[in-house]
Amino acid sequence: MNETLKHRVIDCAREVHRNLGPGLFQDIYETCLAMELAKKGVGFERGRVLPLIYDGHQLEFSCQADFIIGDRLLLQVEAVDEIELIHEQRLRSCLWMGGFPLGLLLNFNVEEMDDGISEMTAPVVPRPARDVFDDPEPGFLEVRIARRA
Repeated sequence: MNETLKHRVIDCAREVHRNLGPGLFQDIYETCLAMELAKKGVGFERGRVLPLIYDGHQLEFSCQADFIIGDRLLLQVEAVDEIELIHEQRLRSCLWMGGFPLGLLLNFNVEEMDDGISEMTAPVVPRPARDVFDDPEPGFLEVRIARRA
């Protein structure tokens, strides 16, 4: 992960918070962050739906990413009084489902933006034991279950 890219994104979040402060709706912060990222030349994608693949099948479960920066960094934007476990679980799920190495949880409803920045690395999910007939390298999101007769 390029540390410079992460710091550029954090600088953009700080700039948005410096101009707006806490207390607004999440959508406002997302829109302004997108404007700031574009102004600073940071490429991003908003709202990509990350599917869940299980045993070669795409399930109806998905996670929508607030921002994806350079296909390496996932951003989740919040504007809440306190970050709760559900916010962290959403970020963790999106990291795993999208195969991203790093995620940032940005809570703009804080007095100081640095208090609203949390970093999370991709979770290590144990893989089930594989049968000798399985492919040598299953995809990151694909879980294969060995069926025994």
